[in-house]
Amino acid sequence: MRSTAALALLLPVLAWGDYPDIPRTDLEIKVDGVMDDEAWQHATQIALDIETLPGENIPASIETTAYLIENGDSLFVAFRAEDPEPDKIRAFLRDRDEAYSDDMIGIVLDTYNDDRRAFEFFVNPFGVQMDLTNDDVNKNEDDSWNAIWDSAGKITDFGYVVELEIPLSQLRFPDIEGKQTWGIDLVRFYPRDFRYRFANNPDDRNVNCYLCQLAEIQGLQDAKPSRDLEIVPTLVAASTESTDDPGVVPLSGEEDAEVGLTVRWGITPDMTANLAINPDFSQIEADVPQLDVNNQFALFFPETRPFFLEGADYFTTPQQIVYTRTVADPALAAKLTGKKGRNQFGIYAAQDEITNFLIPGAFGSDIDQLDIENTQVVGRYSRGFGEASTVGAVFTARKADDYHNYVGGADMRWRINDQHNIRLQYLVSDTLYPEEIATEYDQPLDSFDGDSLLIHYEYNTRDWYARAFHRDRSAGFRADSGFITQVDTSFQVLSLARKWWGDAGDWWSQMQVRADWDIKHDESGQMLEREAELRYSINGPLQSFLQVEVESGTQLFDDIWFDPYEFAFYGEFQPRGGLQMGLSAAVGEQIDFANSRIGEQVALDPFINWNINEHFLARFQGSFVRLDTLEGENIFDAKLYDLRLTWQFNVRAFIRLTAQYQDVTRNPDVYIDPVDENEKDLGRQLLFSYTINPQTVFYLGYSDQLIEDDSLTKLETTDRTWFMKIGYAWTP
Repeated sequence: MRSTAALALLLPVLAWGDYPDIPRTDLEIKVDGVMDDEAWQHATQIALDIETLPGENIPASIETTAYLIENGDSLFVAFRAEDPEPDKIRAFLRDRDEAYSDDMIGIVLDTYNDDRRAFEFFVNPFGVQMDLTNDDVNKNEDDSWNAIWDSAGKITDFGYVVELEIPLSQLRFPDIEGKQTWGIDLVRFYPRDFRYRFANNPDDRNVNCYLCQLAEIQGLQDAKPSRDLEIVPTLVAASTESTDDPGVVPLSGEEDAEVGLTVRWGITPDMTANLAINPDFSQIEADVPQLDVNNQFALFFPETRPFFLEGADYFTTPQQIVYTRTVADPALAAKLTGKKGRNQFGIYAAQDEITNFLIPGAFGSDIDQLDIENTQVVGRYSRGFGEASTVGAVFTARKADDYHNYVGGADMRWRINDQHNIRLQYLVSDTLYPEEIATEYDQPLDSFDGDSLLIHYEYNTRDWYARAFHRDRSAGFRADSGFITQVDTSFQVLSLARKWWGDAGDWWSQMQVRADWDIKHDESGQMLEREAELRYSINGPLQSFLQVEVESGTQLFDDIWFDPYEFAFYGEFQPRGGLQMGLSAAVGEQIDFANSRIGEQVALDPFINWNINEHFLARFQGSFVRLDTLEGENIFDAKLYDLRLTWQFNVRAFIRLTAQYQDVTRNPDVYIDPVDENEKDLGRQLLFSYTINPQTVFYLGYSDQLIEDDSLTKLETTDRTWFMKIGYAWTP
């Protein structure tokens, strides 16, 4: 299971698997960031004495010690993190999963010790929590997962101390007699001029898996979590006013209150059931806005709803045929996920009051919605084999009156050795659209089918990276439970990259040059697109990252061949703790899809994240795009501003003001079809949040939406909402 190369690196540092067992204690431990409880004197101690970044497995420059002990119900972890200059520790009060740029420390647990999936728990010096799942098969580290655990931290005159209590009920692990054997990584991030990473395990850069390099630790004799039952009733109350004719018809609305219930039941340590009855699946926070102008395909927005985030990685496949935001307004939803030995499975079903449609094509996609109920079922099974390899199957179904979409298929990820791996997936679909959708979007009136094939080979070593990618999707392939925006295409990519690593004391830590070539055809063999890219990137001082890119190609649109090109730049840096700035910029030629011609485009996307003090965080993200004709006449100017001001009272409570403004100005004289000259959109939200844990929450907020177009003389309100949500996690 373990990499021979990683083992060779590890042996000079520690004896493989020679950590003492995690001891059990009956003594009380108070998680307060002080470490004055007697139990810590009996804990297993492990040094984080290896620098893995930017240095390559060299001795750590500062001392860090982890302490581990358990009481049969919880795993307790403490860290003593020394710092020669405690006044330079970077730590701010933040919301959950928001402190990744701070000093932080944490533990990674591969609880099945199979090199495939791990739980990660990180804490900054103030106790701010960050928890993630690490899907090493699909190379996906996801912080949307939220567990209920406890943490605390304190800055001291020698550095800082953090304490964690992780209830075993929040983890999945084998149901066995005797001791558990888990893969373990203890990690400290130390952001100064560079972002240093210290750990108890070395990192062999010639090995393209992470979890396979973890050391093993034993303990938790006959571990059985306490009754793993979590019942969360919710109350949502809202007063909403809206109008379809702003500026003419006054706002009108209603008041509404709904009670919902979600239940999470750990049937066994490795099987979990979730049930949601009349749940509140609305979003509290506004999505990060995106400019929807001159786009061919639908925009992607990440999932944020807790029910769907639980065990989300169990449904991941090489192609995104599972996208839970297609479930819009369910009255009832249920889910079962689990793992037994090398077998892993997940299944969920939802009764949805609304049916969303994403209709893909070769040159663009459309979206629509019908007020019809549908039932959606998704099932996924995978079995591990060899070293971190898997074979699996997936099935999705969505059905309503006069409508269905079924997708099924098989996939494999074969990790041939430390450098080579292959991913394969073949899918088939069967679809019948409602007559209304089929007629409006020129789709077949009868049932039709399609298929999709993906083959992906990767070679990855310390100094070189290469890949070959092939994907073939027929015109009739649909995945209505997923996010597939383009069909009727055969797509191939070849990539080659050379990497260089700096030595200790160098002003840079990593450089890379990468070349990509891709080509796309439709089912008939007609070429649609061919493109070549050359990219250079470097990591430097002040935690800076710089990337420059040039791409050129040829593209078919509306039966016309275009030859767009682009010069792109991305840079970011952190001049001091709590301040991060960056800019993405691109200039070149871009197709004007509304008018089927080439234009000259300038695009800028700046961002600033600034902790003005320990409590106050200001975030700004902008997007500015201008497209002109080749003769210099403006086609459109689009501007997007997203400003979020947060006062974090403590680790549990904050108040946030969000303002999102979009302004699109078009030149109707150069458009083929009639368009509004001006479109403005302003969304505002004031939110107070108090959370004891991810499920025990209180939200109180106000939001509104204003628009302006050629029929209006100023911004007019279209929606206004006051809302409150209370949720309580009851664990009997």
